[in-house]
Amino acid sequence: MKNQINREVPEGFRPFVSSNNYHNDEYQTIPEKAKHNQIVFLDSLESAFSLFKIRDGMTLSFHHHLRNGDEVLNQTAEVVKKLNLRDMHFAPSSIFPNNEILSELIDSGNISRVTTNYLNGPVAKTISGGHLKNLLVMETHGGRARSVETGELAIDVAFLATPAVDKTGNGTGALGKNACGSLGYAIPDLKYAKKVVLVTDALVDHLDDPEFSSEYVDAVVVLPNIGERKGIVSGTTKITNDPVGLKMARDTARLLSELGMIQPGFSMQTGAGGTTLAVAEYVKRLMVEKKIVGEFASGGITGYYVKMLEQGLFKRLYDVQCFDLEAVESYRTNRNHFAISASEYGNPHFPKPIVNSLDFVILGATEIDTDFNVNVTTDSNGWIIGGSGGHSDTANGAKLTVITTNLIKSRMPIIKKHVMTITTPGEDVDILVTERGIAINPRRTDLLEKLKDSKLKIMGIADLLELSHRITMEPMAFKHGQKIIGVVKYRDGSIIDSLYQVKKSVN
Repeated sequence: MKNQINREVPEGFRPFVSSNNYHNDEYQTIPEKAKHNQIVFLDSLESAFSLFKIRDGMTLSFHHHLRNGDEVLNQTAEVVKKLNLRDMHFAPSSIFPNNEILSELIDSGNISRVTTNYLNGPVAKTISGGHLKNLLVMETHGGRARSVETGELAIDVAFLATPAVDKTGNGTGALGKNACGSLGYAIPDLKYAKKVVLVTDALVDHLDDPEFSSEYVDAVVVLPNIGERKGIVSGTTKITNDPVGLKMARDTARLLSELGMIQPGFSMQTGAGGTTLAVAEYVKRLMVEKKIVGEFASGGITGYYVKMLEQGLFKRLYDVQCFDLEAVESYRTNRNHFAISASEYGNPHFPKPIVNSLDFVILGATEIDTDFNVNVTTDSNGWIIGGSGGHSDTANGAKLTVITTNLIKSRMPIIKKHVMTITTPGEDVDILVTERGIAINPRRTDLLEKLKDSKLKIMGIADLLELSHRITMEPMAFKHGQKIIGVVKYRDGSIIDSLYQVKKSVN
């Protein structure tokens, strides 16, 4: 069947609900797990499987704060393999290339269901190829918190990598040899999973300000190593030096200034990519020049935002995840660097999620179409390469959503008539900035009015599409296969698109 934005979704899922029409009066959470002080300390993950009688078909959850350096997910998967448990549901908040063992367990039938917010590497290829028995479910960061709290994603046992745990069972990400900073994505799992296991490689006497309260913890497993924190830096977290990227960043900062977005007390978020961080640099220069102090920056925090905090350019950082080791250190030492849970960050039914207080957010795109729908989940051939994460949470919540991307990448136009996969619906996207011109969503007549005398190159998105085709010629439309292998969920839980099996690699 088709949903409200004309995308095929599997039978049985409710259709797309407008992002501006949340039914908060209907939002009901399941009870948090009962608080207690009965904690068992164990020396192996296998002991936890035995203690909690983990069996075929159960749902196990994990967080991704160690990103490409996490080993807890892999070590737990090894136990599933050893015990030959079948049809397990793995629900990590994200999956990275180092989690390749999941591919083996999917092929063998040990894992038949996967729910996650972001997915790349070998496991993404395995699932794209149709090897997962059941549908892959792709959530947003805020949407996953909503799903856990309502019981839609019911977790039997949460295995939470915890860099330091004290002898009473409290945990933190601020200390330990694998300190990773904020543990915000794991807070819903901690509070709502039926059983919670903290997995650590640093047992300490006492923690003064733990993120994980022992009241929710059932067991602690102490291992020699939970991973490698250097893997936190698993992508580009430095400002680009590419002239094209720098031009887009300058144009974006100028655009924000002309729209009156950079003013005392403003709030912002960018991704951790080179161009979006360059936007932050040019915004910073305007802040210094005009002596402007912002209220907060949020999201996945990098050392770049840490420096802005230390320079007094922002009053606070709200951190759901640290993207580099400078951010980890700042989180440990700076009292104005605050951890927030995934629910506080992006759950649309939280009383006032941080994303809903953003003045503007700067995001990227793998594809964008003439209706301003954005794809960051698959490439143009349908292979899974990422996922929403906080993309559609922030795009919906912020007052202004700006997409920055090259008009052409790898000789392929980024603007399409229709994106392969909708990650973030066009109703949540306001502006597209490319090196060749800027397009404003026609829905935002207020922005068009403010920019009517701008010297920036404002164009229609269809004109940008035509320009890209004059440069590269119009590429042949790629038709996806017929077999649905997954669904893309919006932050409110509705299904906005489907993912399709890719039969073979396309060079």
